[in-house]
Amino acid sequence: MAGLQDSMPRAAVLSLHARVTGTTPEAWSHSSLVQLWGPRFSAYAVAAEDRAIFSLGRLPAGGAQRRRAEDLAGRLHQWLDGRAMPYSEAGRGMGVAPNSLRYAAATGTVLIRWDGAERPTVRTVERPAIDPAQARLELARRHLHVFGPSTAEGFAAWAGIAKAEALAAHKALAPGLIPVRTPLGDAWILAEQEAGFRADAGPADGVRLLPSGDAYFLLQGADRELLVPEADRRAALWTSRVWPGAVMLDGELVGTWRRAGRDVTVQPWQPMSSAERDAVTAEAQSLPLPGAANRTRVHWVA
Repeated sequence: MAGLQDSMPRAAVLSLHARVTGTTPEAWSHSSLVQLWGPRFSAYAVAAEDRAIFSLGRLPAGGAQRRRAEDLAGRLHQWLDGRAMPYSEAGRGMGVAPNSLRYAAATGTVLIRWDGAERPTVRTVERPAIDPAQARLELARRHLHVFGPSTAEGFAAWAGIAKAEALAAHKALAPGLIPVRTPLGDAWILAEQEAGFRADAGPADGVRLLPSGDAYFLLQGADRELLVPEADRRAALWTSRVWPGAVMLDGELVGTWRRAGRDVTVQPWQPMSSAERDAVTAEAQSLPLPGAANRTRVHWVA
C-alpha cells in the first residue's frame, strides 16, 4: 500500500471506494488506519502498522532539515503534553507558523486527525522503533510497487526527499529489481512483479470517479504525458491549483469531475452515450459521503 492522499475532504475514502466494494463514509476513521502528513507533506491515510514507513522513511539523513524536524517534534510534544488540538492553535501557541509543524511529522511522532470539515487536529505519539534508513528502503519499495516502472528520481519527487537519499535506497534495493525500458526511458520494477507486467491486462469495465490526488494519476513530468497524451487534457487534469478528480471509463481517463456539497460537476473529454452518462451518474450517487445516499446531483459541462 502506498497510502491514500487525503488532502481534499474524504479523498482517501473515495480512493478506497474506487477499489473496494462496500466502502463506507466512516472508513477513514477505522482503527486500522491513521492520518499523518506524508509524502510532500500532504495529508495521508495509511495503515497504522505502516506509520513508520510514511514518516521516518522521509526523515532527512542529517543536516539542518533533520535538526529542524527533530526540534519541532520535541517542542510540539512538550507543548501538547498529551493533548490533541487544532494544529493552527498549536503552532500559534508555540510561536511558529502552523504549517511548519508538518516538518515534525517525518520523525514518526506526529499524527493528525481530519474529518474534512474543521482544521486538522494534531497529537504526538511514541517514536517507531525502526531505523529511518530501513523505513526509507521500504518506502522506496512501496513506491515501485504502485508507481513502477520508475526511477530513484521519481521516488525522490513523489516522497519529497533528497535525490541522494532516494539513490541510496534504490541501490540497496538493487538485488530485488529488474531494469526495464519504457517509452520514457530506462527504469526499474520489482522482480516480484515481473510476471504481472508480462501478463495480458484483464478487462477494466465500468466507471470510477477517482478523487483529487488519487495514486492512479499522482504523477509528475513526462509520466503525465504517457497517461494523458493530449496537452489540453493534461492542463485540465493537472491544474496549477487544486486538481479536479478524474473520470475513468472502462480503464481510460475520459474527463474530470469536481464536487461541492451534494453537487458533482462532470466535464467529459469526449462524447458520451446516454448509457455511459447514466453509469457516471450512478457512480456519483454511490459515493460514500456522509448523508449523500441518492441525493447527489450530477451536472454536465459541455
